[in-house]
Amino acid sequence: MLHVVLHRPEIPPNTGNLMRLCVNTENRLHLIRPLGFELDDTRLRRAGLDYREHADVSIHDSFDTFLHEVHPARVYAFSQHADPVYTAVAYRDDDALVFGSESVGLPDEVLRHPSITDRLRIPIAPGGRSLNLANAAAIVVYEAWRQQGFGLAPEPS
Repeated sequence: MLHVVLHRPEIPPNTGNLMRLCVNTENRLHLIRPLGFELDDTRLRRAGLDYREHADVSIHDSFDTFLHEVHPARVYAFSQHADPVYTAVAYRDDDALVFGSESVGLPDEVLRHPSITDRLRIPIAPGGRSLNLANAAAIVVYEAWRQQGFGLAPEPS
């Protein structure tokens, strides 16, 4: 299981979509306050449909609180200003994938936190600006899940 971490998410449908993603990939979603919405927000419910009751979601007061409560094995922070590409990592169970808010990304205090294993980026075309938060997280989560065999039992030989 991976820990998908949203640092100060602002847009309810992105969080709802990531709830769905985490349910369907058997991962855990962590939200770090402040949130730009209430968890009972209609837009969140619409995007998450009936997944909220099945989603493993934790809310933390700060990034440090998340680290203290969860103790992830490794912590990857995603930034368009990072050098290594997200596919350069061999993801493992208990890794944390940390994504910033829709408007400003991850703040320096998170990007430079001593617990960060590495800062990674998702390539975009020259002249591109940014990816939607839910899309960016889905790209990375599916790469990590692919590397782990999609949770499928190995084929018999």
